[in-house]
Amino acid sequence: MSSAQQKMFHEGKVAPLDINNVDTDQIIPKQFLTSVSREGFGEALFFDWRYLDDEKPNPDFVLNEDRYQGATVLLTRENFGCGSSREHAPWALQQYGFNVIIASSFADIFFNNCINNQMLPIRLTEAQIESLFQQATGSDPVDVTVDLQGQKLTMADVTVEFDIDSSIKQRLLSGQDFIGVSEAYIEQIVAFEQSEGRDKAWR
Repeated sequence: MSSAQQKMFHEGKVAPLDINNVDTDQIIPKQFLTSVSREGFGEALFFDWRYLDDEKPNPDFVLNEDRYQGATVLLTRENFGCGSSREHAPWALQQYGFNVIIASSFADIFFNNCINNQMLPIRLTEAQIESLFQQATGSDPVDVTVDLQGQKLTMADVTVEFDIDSSIKQRLLSGQDFIGVSEAYIEQIVAFEQSEGRDKAWR
């Protein structure tokens, strides 16, 4: 499968994080923000929840359960990614292995940071989220398929459509970040700057 096809279509195991208002300090605690590199944050994801005081895995945390190992889709609740605007939060989620996050709402800055890092945040209604949780919290792990081009996802016997801004959808499908989008208009930008320079030149 080509990289373009992978962006259009994702299939993977879902991990259900049944918590509201997960803020960025819980996603990646502040003590891990001193690194000058963008790498190495996956191990620190949800650190205070994933590990006990002796840094052994917390057996009661969902991501430490055997059935959710290797999950690439995170299912959660409302206001995910609230708090500070640190871009380390989507870095940590992505480096852990998540490609898609499904929630009823996201903090705006976190949502945009996900898009800029080629992660797909999907907003669904609370009723749809509840239906997916019922599917994902059974005794066996569940896979979810996400069709970005068709704007729908399927988990077990539940299929739902999701809305996404057309410009965001195109950026994800083309693999562009904010800078890449601007570079697509480089000729127009240069022409504008030259025109402004002529019109406002010192005389």
